[in-house]
Amino acid sequence: MARIRLTNKRRKALIGLTFVSPWIVGFLIFTMYPMLHSMFLSFHRVKITPTGIKTTYVGFENYKYAFFSDPAFVEKVLKYLQEMALNVPIIVVFSLIIALLINQKIKFRGLFRTIFFLPVIITSGPVINELLNQGATSIPNIEQYGLFTMIENSLNPVIAEPIMYLFKQIIMVLWFSGVQILIFLAGLQKVDQSIYEAARIDGASSWEIFWKVTLPDLMPLVIVNVIYTIVYVSTFALNEIIILIKNNMFSTITGFGYATAVAWVYFIIIMLMLAIWTGLLNMKKR
Repeated sequence: MARIRLTNKRRKALIGLTFVSPWIVGFLIFTMYPMLHSMFLSFHRVKITPTGIKTTYVGFENYKYAFFSDPAFVEKVLKYLQEMALNVPIIVVFSLIIALLINQKIKFRGLFRTIFFLPVIITSGPVINELLNQGATSIPNIEQYGLFTMIENSLNPVIAEPIMYLFKQIIMVLWFSGVQILIFLAGLQKVDQSIYEAARIDGASSWEIFWKVTLPDLMPLVIVNVIYTIVYVSTFALNEIIILIKNNMFSTITGFGYATAVAWVYFIIIMLMLAIWTGLLNMKKR
């Protein structure tokens, strides 16, 4: 019987597969079936009764209702796309700037890292909801300086509304940056210092070193952080589309079938967002 000869590449692939196999098994057992079942329910009208779940096949009616009869869903999706177009680059750029700052040899560097990561621990749904109610997620007294009036008068409403949203929620937006800061820090600490020394000897300025050395080395982590940011913000408990899905699950008008249809549409939108952002970043990387 011939023995299978493992090359070094195959051996590494097998080791990687071994480490990831618990997740694969868990996904197939605990996640795959609920996902497929939810897709099945999205094509049905679902009624939960004391004797069990009763389904009536309606085809694509739930999906048609989402786009053509439910103004709340379309409005929230458009708002979500506008917010993501602003939130993702702001969160990633802010994370990179903070990582560059606290990567320097400064006193209390560990304390600063803890401070910027602390919101990740406390930003649960109820905490954020309470802060929103108290107005603690915006810059205090920003409206008193007439900034919102100037934006409304000088910009198109399509552009002005997302910008005003950003100013109103800027503290909360920046709170989503904790994990991304740590990822960038890990990348910065692995950059070969000899490259920096060679660049300085050649007369490169700090600005040139950042664009020619630091940023190219961090581009894979930029892509990782963009993916993480999109997924994290999109699945946050206070996301309006998530709330809409939960409300429709127990609605007597739409019901569970419609909620699963909306969830699948939202899932596809998130996948498209990930594909667009990662595609643009990969083109920039090349």
